[in-house]
Amino acid sequence: MEPSPAAGGSETTRLVSLRDRGGAGGSLRLKSLFTEPSEPLPEESKPVEMPFHHCHRDPLPPPGLTPERLHARKQLYAACAVCFVFMAGEVVGGYLAHSLAIMTDAAHLLADVGSMMGSLFSLWLSTRPATRTMTFGWHRSETLGALASVVSLWMVTGILLYLAFVRLLHSDYHIEGGAMLLTASIAVCANLLMAFVLHQAGPPHSHGSRGAEYAPLEEGPEEPLPLGNTSVRAAFVHVLGDLLQSFGVLAASILIYFKPQYKAADPISTFLFSICALGSTAPTLRDVLRILMEGTPRNVGFEPVRDTLLSVPGVRATHELHLWALTLTYHVASAHLAIDSTADPEAVLAEASSRLYSRFGFSSCTLQVEQYQPEMAQCLRCQEPPQA
Repeated sequence: MEPSPAAGGSETTRLVSLRDRGGAGGSLRLKSLFTEPSEPLPEESKPVEMPFHHCHRDPLPPPGLTPERLHARKQLYAACAVCFVFMAGEVVGGYLAHSLAIMTDAAHLLADVGSMMGSLFSLWLSTRPATRTMTFGWHRSETLGALASVVSLWMVTGILLYLAFVRLLHSDYHIEGGAMLLTASIAVCANLLMAFVLHQAGPPHSHGSRGAEYAPLEEGPEEPLPLGNTSVRAAFVHVLGDLLQSFGVLAASILIYFKPQYKAADPISTFLFSICALGSTAPTLRDVLRILMEGTPRNVGFEPVRDTLLSVPGVRATHELHLWALTLTYHVASAHLAIDSTADPEAVLAEASSRLYSRFGFSSCTLQVEQYQPEMAQCLRCQEPPQA
């Protein structure tokens, strides 16, 4: 049935009146009145990966290992296999030759095997995504593996030091010079082979907190640093130290082979190389304990980070600045930024995050922007922490 003109006119007059009184709001109400009841409601938007996100430096990385990390894993697999085979050979040769110096070298190879297996394990775990329980992922497994490697080396070294001390006291032992010389020569060849496998062409470039020393990065976008390369470089440096120790054992074996009366060179070498082994792992233990205690990364200073944040236009003060690391290469920062009332919070947040990423190479930054209040100068929680 056709609606009556009166009714239609009344409805039209009411709609026009609503539009005239409400202005833009009336237009919105007019549109809603003419919406068909059967029109479906818009579906809830689903999260999609965008080429650039407002709060993240990099796009979501693809699953699995990058080609560079795959190459690093192959290097570590090969070096670990070589190290394990020759470690077993040194244990057998040291037992047959009754040489504690050979056993000490085998213990150092055991630490190498543990270190490389820890790196391989951390590479595998790094491919696992973060969860609601492990919100940072599984990066710290590398640190725990390094701690286990150091502790095992110190335990074995302690036993060998005790046996060397007993030998020096009693001298009732015999060393097979030929077997010791052969085993020491093979150990030198094994370390040379591992050094060749782990050698990387080209000098490693420094990236702030990941380099040997702190060096500011250039401004602008940068590539994320691969954990695999860091692990391979660390293993390569460790193998070079083992190579020097193997040459020392070889020199002692040559002396004992030609001068059996100087058999005391074996326990003396054990003392010297044990001290070297403990000394070489002391920096690793220090770094591991620093990480587990949530300390500031070794090559990132508190003052440079604070000054960088304060140099951002609009930032009046910083507090609750925390710097820590999940691994030697995965550094994290969080801070509160007190800004002027006229500053743009989004611009300040973007600029501060960009400077932290580019100058210090942080893997994750969490910044909170809030308006500056004069009371912050007297707030105890807003004060900087004292020197250690």
